[in-house]
Amino acid sequence: MPTENLTIATDAGHDLAGSLELPTGLVRGAALFAHCFTCTKASKAAVAITRALAREGIACLRFDFTGLGGSGGEFGRAGFATDVADLVAAAEYLADRFGQKILLVGHSLGGAAVLAAADDLGFDRIAAIATIGAPSDVPHVLERIDGDLAAIRESGSGPVSIGGRDFELSREFLERLETIDLLAEVERLRVPLLLLHSPTDALVGIENAGLLFKAARHPKSFVSLAGADHLLLDDRDADFAANVIAGWATRYLPMRDDWPMPEDGVVVKSGHGRFGTEVHTASHRFVADEPRSYGGDDAGPTPYDLLLAALGTCTAMTMRIYADRRGWPLEGTTIHLTHERNHEEDCEHVLDGEEGQIQALTRRIELEGDLSGEQRARIVEIAGKCPVHRTLEGHLHIHTTTAG
Repeated sequence: MPTENLTIATDAGHDLAGSLELPTGLVRGAALFAHCFTCTKASKAAVAITRALAREGIACLRFDFTGLGGSGGEFGRAGFATDVADLVAAAEYLADRFGQKILLVGHSLGGAAVLAAADDLGFDRIAAIATIGAPSDVPHVLERIDGDLAAIRESGSGPVSIGGRDFELSREFLERLETIDLLAEVERLRVPLLLLHSPTDALVGIENAGLLFKAARHPKSFVSLAGADHLLLDDRDADFAANVIAGWATRYLPMRDDWPMPEDGVVVKSGHGRFGTEVHTASHRFVADEPRSYGGDDAGPTPYDLLLAALGTCTAMTMRIYADRRGWPLEGTTIHLTHERNHEEDCEHVLDGEEGQIQALTRRIELEGDLSGEQRARIVEIAGKCPVHRTLEGHLHIHTTTAG
């Protein structure tokens, strides 16, 4: 999937560094991901979840909070209120760019931040909110700070260590953390909420999820990340959380109305990848692409895969109809198809205006069931009469017109 690096201006005068994960095909919605305390947009959870959402057609922005990663500003003087302001700025960028309600996703303190930011952003601009390992009590973060906090309150600033990293914190940073009533913020929510939390989370206990869930209004959901650690360091845990959020989010980010299904034929629309293309039929949508070895994102079958699939599926269906009409015990079919060609050379020939090479499709058919030799021979013979086979071997003309 293509990743667009961008910057977002803040009212404080500095820029936030962001990475927008775009679907290979078209965009059905947009989401914003807030990373955990002192993490960055490059955290395992941030990357896994934003890319999983992109695979579902949801453009997802992950960004660095003030003073972290590639973002400007001073982390030690920012505090929770600044995180909320950062989220509002990033969310407004997404809402303006894509022109629709967005999904907010937050991990750990980032989860608390998206809950607190919802009211400031406006419920009418939010489709839904999902959190992972979010605390119900924001000041509890102070317990994770290794340093003399009393001295910081007395002198105005001082050094601390958070997760093995050194920072200079201000008195304002601490005060902003201590004044947040997150449960009151959750009680005011008027959007769908999904809480994901591990019962074995050693940093933010599972009781936090219980308090948040109790405070929230319906529709609300809870998913247990059993066995996962707080940071989702295991790829399987990160992928599971990502897929759950992506699946849940599609309920609240429905397919856009400006992508009507064609009444007949197929409509193809270019997407965001180099080759990624949306295919729209009267009742289905999917992405076609090229493999990474040819410069694509490998997000879907290639055009030649689809060609072979058309012949193979039509062959299987035709043989099934023929056997069923005669009451023959055909239990199943397996068809292996290949295309003999040099794809890159073919493309170069077309671009140079030269005639294409003579190509061949090879089809190997396996029939399952207690069929006689004569029945097998007749079924294989009928395979050559399937409609797609006849189209490919017939006198096919392609007529091209332009619109607009």
